[in-house]
Formats: sequence, C-alpha cells, structure tokens
Amino acid sequence: MCQHQTPCPSAESADRESARLVAHHPEQGWSLLCNGVVLFEDTGELLPDGRVIAPHRPLASSQVMTAA
Repeated sequence: MCQHQTPCPSAESADRESARLVAHHPEQGWSLLCNGVVLFEDTGELLPDGRVIAPHRPLASSQVMTAA
C-alpha cells in the first residue's frame, strides 16, 4: 500500500501506528493510516485483515499501583 520513501511500517509491525495519515476524521474519532490500519481515538485499532486491537491507553498515575 505505502508509496512513501522509506516505506511506512506494515500493519503487522509493532510500530504500525507510526505510519503516515491518509485520512483524519477527529469529529468521528478515527484516522486511516498509510498501511491500512484504522486508528481510533480511544487507541483501539482495526487492521486491514479485520483483526481488532483493543484500546491500549496508558494508566493514569492515580491508577498505577506501587509495590509495598
């Protein structure tokens, strides 16, 4: 899919979210990346093959438990 030089990471790559934006619709809460990944505002993803990646937001500091 990607025509950029150097090519963007593939949809299977761990750094797939760093691909360039093709379409950005903040009013609808999603963006389409060059590698075919649909990235949602809540950090969830839809891969080109239909797989769903659950949202993976970092925990807020108030939610982080420390070992005693």
